[in-house]
Amino acid sequence: MEYLDFELPIKELEEQLEKCVVIGKESDVDVTPTCKQINKKLEETKKSIYKNLTAWQRVQLSRHPNRPYTLDYIKAICGDTFLELHGDRSFKDDKAMVGGLGKIDGQSYMIIGQQKGFNTKTRQYRNFGMANPEGYRKALRLMKMAEKFGIPVVTFVDTPGAYPGLEAEERGQGEAIARNIFEMVRLQVPIITIIVGEGASGGALGIGVGDRVYMLENTWYSVISPESCSSILWKSWEYKEKAADALKLTSSDMKKQKLVDDVIPEPLGGAHFDRETTFATVIKYINKAYAELKDLSTADLIAQRMDKYSNMGEYKE
Repeated sequence: MEYLDFELPIKELEEQLEKCVVIGKESDVDVTPTCKQINKKLEETKKSIYKNLTAWQRVQLSRHPNRPYTLDYIKAICGDTFLELHGDRSFKDDKAMVGGLGKIDGQSYMIIGQQKGFNTKTRQYRNFGMANPEGYRKALRLMKMAEKFGIPVVTFVDTPGAYPGLEAEERGQGEAIARNIFEMVRLQVPIITIIVGEGASGGALGIGVGDRVYMLENTWYSVISPESCSSILWKSWEYKEKAADALKLTSSDMKKQKLVDDVIPEPLGGAHFDRETTFATVIKYINKAYAELKDLSTADLIAQRMDKYSNMGEYKE
């Protein structure tokens, strides 16, 4: 397990507990009371840290290297039923965007999401979760296929942004994202979107238009990352914590502003501390959303989706 800077007190206590257990095994000394005492302090420290996280600390948790990624969720919730589909039928298969058919509790879904890597080699292979235009066009192709066969769509958002390279711009990055947003608004099947990590800018919006949009507790959703915001406003990354607070990018901020429908709670310490509980909770929210949407007529489904996004950003003086 890797620890973030604010998690170091937890690391120290866990190491103390580990040493205490080893001493108990290697000697005749009864260390049970000491272990209980350390364990109690460990739980108190965890609650103290994770119940009072700053916006920047939640951004750090969303990027935690041990955090489950899109394919981890797919494998856990679909099992052997997932069939990955490849390519945009125009240029190539983008490894940063994965998608395919799978079943969740017996119901078929078209599942699409950005995929990051877990080590240097796979991060390069997945382009750090930054999709090119062909990735967004692949996603749209799969959504249109789902529409044709009346299959609901689930999208998992986890990206630091769409790939900003010269080649991506030459192939129409902006158009690809805009086209996806346009088509998703009027897609004739239910769309359930879950932000499982980073939700950065247009890269997230390219697969983020949903009838129900959920955020995991320790994720963020914003037009810009705190570091980029800091570098634009203060010409330095040093003010990223201040930028994170100002951007109001956490799940609770998004819910308060009615930009997402609900926040999916995570186990204490984050999704990576108890993956199985996280996967089970995500399944529950997907089933709940589909139950609310499956009986709506196509006209009502699209009308409600359009109204939802049309009402965003309204305010009264």
